[in-house]
Amino acid sequence: MNFIDVLLNPPQNLTVGEILIVSYILGLMHGATPDEHTWPITFSYAVGKYSTKGGMKAGLLFSLGFTAQRALLTTLGFLGLAEIYNRYNLDGPVYIIVGIVMAIAGSYILRGRYVHLPIDRLLGSEHHDPLAERSQVRDPPIKMTIVHGLIAGFGFGAYASIITFVLAPRMPGLIYAPLPGVMFGLGTMTMQIIFGALFANVMRLKKLTEEDVKFVGSKTAGRVLYYGGMTFSIVGLIIVLFPTIDDWAVSTGIPIPNLNAIDVGFLLVVSVVGILGVISMIMSYREIKQMKPKEGEVQKGNTKT
Repeated sequence: MNFIDVLLNPPQNLTVGEILIVSYILGLMHGATPDEHTWPITFSYAVGKYSTKGGMKAGLLFSLGFTAQRALLTTLGFLGLAEIYNRYNLDGPVYIIVGIVMAIAGSYILRGRYVHLPIDRLLGSEHHDPLAERSQVRDPPIKMTIVHGLIAGFGFGAYASIITFVLAPRMPGLIYAPLPGVMFGLGTMTMQIIFGALFANVMRLKKLTEEDVKFVGSKTAGRVLYYGGMTFSIVGLIIVLFPTIDDWAVSTGIPIPNLNAIDVGFLLVVSVVGILGVISMIMSYREIKQMKPKEGEVQKGNTKT
């Protein structure tokens, strides 16, 4: 039995310390692999904060909420009250709620309000003033990441199954029950902080000014949260209406959860972080380039007067 097999199928004779170590390593794996409950949120807020420190903070705050929920989950697992996850598929409702919260945060960043449908922005329409729009874009509400983490923590996958139904029941008492969830959350937090820092510094590759980086980062975050939130909610609604869709998967042959199959969750990560994230970044960068001549014209106009 190799190391991965031991982690995914923990032996019966593990000590409390070994259980906690396994939980932490599983958290590292969870945070390092493309997971639809973590990557889209961390990417959005980290890019929006456009600095190593800001990106790390985004990963930290998200993971704090996620860790708290995982501690609750393993406690329920110890008490035998997590059976609801075996009886019902909660992916659909969780996607819907996560999507709504994402869209609310994205709307706030883009327009400073909570109800808005900027479809023309996504399609690249020019029926707006870029300079006026620049003044309307707000910084991502970083504290919202805790709320996202709490909600996303209710998503359930292979890693959650191991800590909830395998490791948590082996703890010696109720007071120890939250610890596998805490360690799992800390492992996830470690990787999310690292990825948060990496995501945030993507904005600096083009050598833009600090003000330009701030705009591109916030605009990208707003778009990813807003349209990514719509995507999550629509997919969640489809799963609620047609639950068998959530069972669709194409095996990759990789024996690691989140990498072992191309499924709905994997496609969500690719769509929101990969496709939508890249498109939003390119659009925001082009908008900055379009603004530059106009700002120069304004300055010339002012010198003439």
